[in-house]
Amino acid sequence: MTALFSLAWASLLNRKGSVILTIVAVALSVALFLGVEKARSGAREGFENTISGTDLIVGAPTGTVNLLLYSVFRMGSATAEVSWPTYRQIAERPDVAWAVPIALGDSHRGYRVIGTSTDYFQHYKYGGGQPLELAEGTIFDDLFDAVIGADVARELGYEIGTPLILTHGIGAADLGSGHENRPFRVSGILRSTGTPVDRTVHVSLEAITAIHVGWETGAKNPLADSIPTEMIRSFDLTPKTVTAIFVGLERKGTILTTRRQINTNRGEPLMAIIPGEALRELWGVTSIAERALLAVSGFVIAVGLVSILTSILTSLNERRREMSILRATGARPGHIFSLLVLESGLIGFMGALIGIVIVHGVFAAVAPMLQARYGVAFGAGGPGLLDLYVLGAVTLAALVIGAVPAVAAMRRSLADGLSVRL
Repeated sequence: MTALFSLAWASLLNRKGSVILTIVAVALSVALFLGVEKARSGAREGFENTISGTDLIVGAPTGTVNLLLYSVFRMGSATAEVSWPTYRQIAERPDVAWAVPIALGDSHRGYRVIGTSTDYFQHYKYGGGQPLELAEGTIFDDLFDAVIGADVARELGYEIGTPLILTHGIGAADLGSGHENRPFRVSGILRSTGTPVDRTVHVSLEAITAIHVGWETGAKNPLADSIPTEMIRSFDLTPKTVTAIFVGLERKGTILTTRRQINTNRGEPLMAIIPGEALRELWGVTSIAERALLAVSGFVIAVGLVSILTSILTSLNERRREMSILRATGARPGHIFSLLVLESGLIGFMGALIGIVIVHGVFAAVAPMLQARYGVAFGAGGPGLLDLYVLGAVTLAALVIGAVPAVAAMRRSLADGLSVRL
């Protein structure tokens, strides 16, 4: 068997030009298949690790997926708000252990700003129950303090005490949309979480109210700058509305009852969602596209395997004398068959192995950029069982495909003899 393997390897090296092209075709097809599957599973894992320990998310009726996306992942915008008295009613329910309000709508140099209370840093969990932790600084010592995520600090070069200006809306600070008259300062920097928290600027709800004094009509009043900051500090800065509410319950067993009661509230229309169910609904929306991509990448692997068959079949005429010499020197038909099958298997194995290396290398390089752009970290991308299954399946399929040219070579090798005309 060792001699046969050495002969197969020498034969491949003798035809290294066409063999390399075939291996590249197989490698790219395997890389595409694994890339699609790992992107799908990695994105799901990253999304599912973004929020943990929150039983319900409450907001205005806007759609389950939309509420999840803008409240947790900072994607999109709310179509309506929840009044402050309604938030207080929810927070004071006997079955509610804690309720954290959040207010969205402002930004800073492209990063979303969230107004919240200090309870947010105590109750918000991610990645299976990990709490938010400060890398340095403190939380909201002053009305105009801001706690920034790790990516914000790293990419903008911010440190404790760095001043920053918020922007009204989620666009760039132009056309008078900036809150230059109410500057903030960085009071704390959070440790990296691999979630959208890393790309968020956190301020207090009272600060959100304060910077919008003079913006009651949705646009900046020309007299807004004339109101001193010290005077604003003396105002009642209790917000009138919030964007959403993160809710933790006293007992998990009441989650369905509480959700139904909130959803059927006779006063202000509300929507309460369970984060896990909302994620499953999101995956249901994307599942058709996922299956289509997997099917296409599966067909690409099939094309790569066919390229192995084509490569070996087209080389048979050139190798007729080689097969005849092998038979003349004592090789049996089974040896010829095994040689061709082994060559095909080696091409499939090397192609699949290189494809696995390619996809892991690409993910290692691209994952940080994807996290920086979308704020969602992909799951751990080390080699796993899927890679072994694909490696074994492609190698086995290549061995089976190699049987086709092997049978043809075995049948005609003896008849050819040594009289082949070149």
